[in-house]
Amino acid sequence: MAEPVSPPIIVIKRKGGHAGAHGGAWKVAYADFVTAMMALFIVLWLLSTTADVQKSVSAYFRDPKGIGNQMGSSMTGNGESLKIVKSNMNLLKGKIEQSMKSSAKMQALKDYVQMTVTGEGLRIELLESEKGMFFESGQPVPTGLGKDLLSKLAPILGEMPNSLVIEGHTDAKPFDSPRYSNWELSIGRANAARNILQKAGLRTAQVLQVRGFADQQLRLPEQPEDPSNRRISIIVQYPHVNEPDEPKGKADKEGEGGEAGSEKAPAGSHGGAQHSK
Repeated sequence: MAEPVSPPIIVIKRKGGHAGAHGGAWKVAYADFVTAMMALFIVLWLLSTTADVQKSVSAYFRDPKGIGNQMGSSMTGNGESLKIVKSNMNLLKGKIEQSMKSSAKMQALKDYVQMTVTGEGLRIELLESEKGMFFESGQPVPTGLGKDLLSKLAPILGEMPNSLVIEGHTDAKPFDSPRYSNWELSIGRANAARNILQKAGLRTAQVLQVRGFADQQLRLPEQPEDPSNRRISIIVQYPHVNEPDEPKGKADKEGEGGEAGSEKAPAGSHGGAQHSK
């Protein structure tokens, strides 16, 4: 009689101790840690910014859609504008430069539109060429190109709470008409630029002054008849209040000397300039 066959013995070995290391729980913990660190750095950054920036960020989270069509972080979601001050004036400069790159026609004007951060604010200058550029020759009448550029600048400047000053300048060429001098031409062109800007998007009463300097503040004094001396200057002024990080005495000194203090001549002066163009 055959012996009964016993069933095979199956031995199951289980590994223990390291199974948890190959799971996904540690990834969740690491992600939480990274998120917490990012939040910490954001808080530290906000603590080091100005009150206006903090207010802008806060308003964004209260009303995210309110900032969608505004200038980056320069406008708050509840409609309050972030003032352009010395520390962030380059934001506005970059915005204007980016806007000019949006069309080939405006891109071609890059050498005739110069922007400089000065003691008074951001100075935007529209320079003439030998063939003219932004105004008809010898007249305070804007060309089509001048109207297009000013109309493109207006909505950008209108977003800012900063006040504006508009200046007109001429070269030193003799003017033929005995009744119409450089003074009339410079103030007429500055006023024509103001009119276009206000119709295209500037806020009411945003323009504080319209100045005419004739040939008294040449861009190139060593070349008094150079076409680039004929120009319109739009100055985006700093707020009249002092910046938090700037002592009052320093701001006062900058206002008394340099370019800002020397350009407060009355715009209506017409004396002694009929020999110039």
